[in-house]
Formats: sequence, structure tokens, C-alpha cells
Amino acid sequence: MFDKKNDNENSTVDVFRPAKGSAKVVIGHGVTITGEIKKADEVQIDGDADIIMKTDNIVVGATGHCKGNIETHNADIWGAFDGDIKASGTLTIQEQGKVSGSIEYQNIQIKLGGKLSGDIKISDKIQSIKKDVKADDGISQNSMQDALKKDGK
Repeated sequence: MFDKKNDNENSTVDVFRPAKGSAKVVIGHGVTITGEIKKADEVQIDGDADIIMKTDNIVVGATGHCKGNIETHNADIWGAFDGDIKASGTLTIQEQGKVSGSIEYQNIQIKLGGKLSGDIKISDKIQSIKKDVKADDGISQNSMQDALKKDGK
């Protein structure tokens, strides 16, 4: 009665349903889960979770409380997380977010009011700047800090 039929029905996208083939897990408010999540592309936790998982993206909602061991590319924490987390991309802690435990990240963003505590480590994937750089003519160039250290002896 209210449906409008298109000639090409495959062109419509339902925003409330994930695309076919995507693996999204939602743990709703009031739900408690304990266990392991495998092969999930995206996980959203609005309830209580004690889990072990490896995922591309995790969102801990404002009502979410998560503890466990998580490996992810991106993490967006609005609620509370306690445990081991490794973020190979960006760890974002929102205004009311609290992250504690063993934290390893490549990039981090903490909004005003967000809290971070525990054993914090920057991922080893970030390469340090080399102290001794060779120029095109083969002459070694030292950094300004190295030159000052030598002069200050």
C-alpha cells in the first residue's frame, strides 16, 4: 500500500540492516555475555561483556561495560573497558569513556573528560626516525640534537 516499487530493487539500501556478508555483533543494553567472539567485522557493546575477541572495529557504547582481551583495528570507547586491548589503528576514548588495563595502540584520541589508566604502550609498528641519515653525496648528516650533545661535552 505504501511501498513504492522501483524498477531496480537492488539499488535500495536498508540502513537498519548490515550489508550481506558483513559480520556485525550487537550486544544490547541489559544483555550480559561471557565468552569468545570470532570472525566479527564490527562489534558494538551496549550491555555487559566479559569476552575474548579479534575484530576490525569495536564500539563500547555509553551503557556498555566490557572486560577481557581484545585485538582490534579501531576502538571507540563511550562506556567502560577493563582488560587487555591492542588497537592497531586508532583508540578513541570519548568524554565519558574509561579505559584501564594493558593498553597498546598505534594512534590515540582522548576527548576532554575521557580517562585512561594502566600499562600504556605505543605499538612497535611506528618506526623511529633514524639518527644518522646519509645524503645523496654519501656524506653523513647528524641531527641537530646529536651535534649539540657532542659540542656540550
